[in-house]
Amino acid sequence: MARWCYRHRVVVLLLWVGALFGLGVSASGAGTNYAEVFSLPDTDSKRAYDLMERAFPERAGDTDTVVWKVDEGSVRDDSVRSRIEPALREIGRMEGVGDVTGPYGADGAAQISEDGRIAYAQVTFAEQADAVPKELVQDVVDTARDAGGDGFQVELGGQAITRVQEPPTGTAELVGILAAAVVLFVAFGSLFAMLLPLVIAVFGVGTGMFGTQLLSHVTNVPELATLLSTLIGLGVGIDYALFIVTRHRRGILRGADPEEAAVTALNTSGRAVLFAGGTVCIALAGMLVTNLRFLDGVVIGTSLTVVMSVLASVTLLPALLGLLGHRVLSRRQRRRLAAEGPEKEAVSGLAARWSAGVERRPRSVAVLAVVLMAALAIPLLSLRLGTVDQGNDDASMTTRQAYDLLAEGFGPGFNGPLQVVVDGEASDGLVTAVKETEGVAQVAVVPPANGVSVIQVIPDTSPQDVETDRLIDTLREEVIPDAGVRAHVGGVTAVSKDFASVTGDRLPLFIATIIGLGFLLLLLAFRSLVVPLTAAVMNLLAAAASFGVLVAVFQWGIGLDALGLGQEGPIASFLPIIMLSLLFGLSMDYQVFLVSRMHEEWVHTQDNARAVRVGLAETSRVINSAALIMVCVFLAFVLSGDYGAAMAGVGLAAAVALDAFILRTALVPAVMHLLGRSNWWLPAGLDKRLPHMAVEPRQDIPEPGAGTPPAIPAQRGGPSSVVHGYVRTADGEPVEGAAVTLMTPGGRQLDGVVSLADGAYIVSVPAPGTYLLAATAASHGSRAAHVTVADGPLTHDVELAPDGVDAVN
Repeated sequence: MARWCYRHRVVVLLLWVGALFGLGVSASGAGTNYAEVFSLPDTDSKRAYDLMERAFPERAGDTDTVVWKVDEGSVRDDSVRSRIEPALREIGRMEGVGDVTGPYGADGAAQISEDGRIAYAQVTFAEQADAVPKELVQDVVDTARDAGGDGFQVELGGQAITRVQEPPTGTAELVGILAAAVVLFVAFGSLFAMLLPLVIAVFGVGTGMFGTQLLSHVTNVPELATLLSTLIGLGVGIDYALFIVTRHRRGILRGADPEEAAVTALNTSGRAVLFAGGTVCIALAGMLVTNLRFLDGVVIGTSLTVVMSVLASVTLLPALLGLLGHRVLSRRQRRRLAAEGPEKEAVSGLAARWSAGVERRPRSVAVLAVVLMAALAIPLLSLRLGTVDQGNDDASMTTRQAYDLLAEGFGPGFNGPLQVVVDGEASDGLVTAVKETEGVAQVAVVPPANGVSVIQVIPDTSPQDVETDRLIDTLREEVIPDAGVRAHVGGVTAVSKDFASVTGDRLPLFIATIIGLGFLLLLLAFRSLVVPLTAAVMNLLAAAASFGVLVAVFQWGIGLDALGLGQEGPIASFLPIIMLSLLFGLSMDYQVFLVSRMHEEWVHTQDNARAVRVGLAETSRVINSAALIMVCVFLAFVLSGDYGAAMAGVGLAAAVALDAFILRTALVPAVMHLLGRSNWWLPAGLDKRLPHMAVEPRQDIPEPGAGTPPAIPAQRGGPSSVVHGYVRTADGEPVEGAAVTLMTPGGRQLDGVVSLADGAYIVSVPAPGTYLLAATAASHGSRAAHVTVADGPLTHDVELAPDGVDAVN
């Protein structure tokens, strides 16, 4: 497939451009139909909501608030009324505004604070917040704030108002792409090579986003799905292309023709990309086990974007590589290749030195890494899930100032009222008991409607305060049962508390599901029980440390001011499930890319120390570059204007940084050095029963035209010849008991023997072609080399040096 895409590059490029623009035009014409389907079945707040819906079936659209405060005097003064009332009347006449309820009417006394300095009006739109045109919201904001002046502050709050305070759509994405471009240019030193991963990410995210937009017309997809799709799509799209382009450039630098280099890159790194993309989708699909239906649309949107990014990496990327040819290298690299010839295959530099250092001191590296991760995970012990609201906005935003003014004038609980919803008429005893409950500031009884009564409860504490949660528990467990009535506690704060409880209850099943599926996939890929077990432990460690960072920043407030992210509060209830899905998927990516190279070397040499050293040396730089790009993309979402998105961005950036820079390049290889050959242990009975699923390519017998000498037809179908010789030391001494193995270039073992007392060995060859011959012996290191067999026996002596190894490849 890679070769076909390379040779038909113009056709492939036109197909992708047509798909992107076709989906874009279709999505623009169809519009969006995002559905915020949020349901918590079998919860007290859901039963309260159902009763409220029965009592008030004709509820209007989104209700927002205009709040004003005077420094001196009272809001009842004529000088104040003459400024605010005309503004409220003008807002009420705007098309799309259903009603404006001010404090100056007969029933408006409750909308003025006790000291008379703060008042509010409620603006009810004809549509829900997401459907209200931004132009209308901006007109409302401008009209209200124009009424303010010296000594007279006017602020606005509500969901619709939030929309006009967000930075322009695409700001976070653009900043993330620019930051990624800088990292790519530093890594590659070539403008064209830098552009390739960015183009792949744009096509993957673009087609995924437009496809999700179209799917919103046939299934329930929340708007949150688009944000998360962009977040994950940019990260994996750039990373996957980075892995493939790096392998392609390495092939050209080592003398391969651009087409063969592209085919090899796709047949090695491309396979790993397919596998890694599958693990990300499986981790995302793990959200389905929580039975939180609003997450179904998130799974659809994010998985579709990941799939499109993978498809772009394995089809569009080889086409673009074909268009660029040698220009995928920098000018300096092209000149050096022409003047000096292909590079040697040995890896040198910082990556090789670090890999050798980990091999020399695995215990020290492992201990330091574990201590650091454990220290970062300590704040996790104080994790508190809850809701984020406009009280977490930056202090400069009008929504935050409106929130603070309402809290100042009417109490902190005014921003998160509770509703005690009674199926029937609320008894005087219940109303009295609610009023006398500790933590209740105000109580108001709404007249019964359709057989349902509502008691409005204003707590003493803010919606995010832990005391508010305790008040909800007291009302549910003591006050209502003692009154002997059928009643339920609802409201946004109660829903948030129930959601946090449901999330906490279902989190263990969710974690067990995605870890179990990841374990199974790695077991099939690497034929080992220890490798997937190590990966599972590392994933849990990364999750604990990243949530520790999240708690320290957003719950404890460390660095919030520097980031410009407003006020500290609980961690958003939805974040653990979404963040763990993305984290486990991305962590599995790095594990696959790291261990697949180790496994390839292990299959060839059966030398664990060499396999770990070579795998780390060859992949650590590209993994760290990929992680740095991910961190840039995720941190850019701090600029999105959405507190929840900023929280997810910071958490994922911390998770990826810790996972790549500490776990995959330090702790994992250190542990694998300590475990030795047991890394690759798999019971023989289990090995026979498991299906084979190789991440690296398997070439059973070389075929003509694939870079090997043509096979001789007369010798097909049976043993062609043998490879024989002696295994000796550098001094010419025979090595007895050396394991000599003949394998295909893809790593499948064909024959294996042990050298005799004089060092002699002989292995049979199934057909002419190029094979891999590996030899290893205790205290003598290992040696692997390609041997080309023609139509007769081949003599090949192997020289082993004490504790020595050959070139990295």
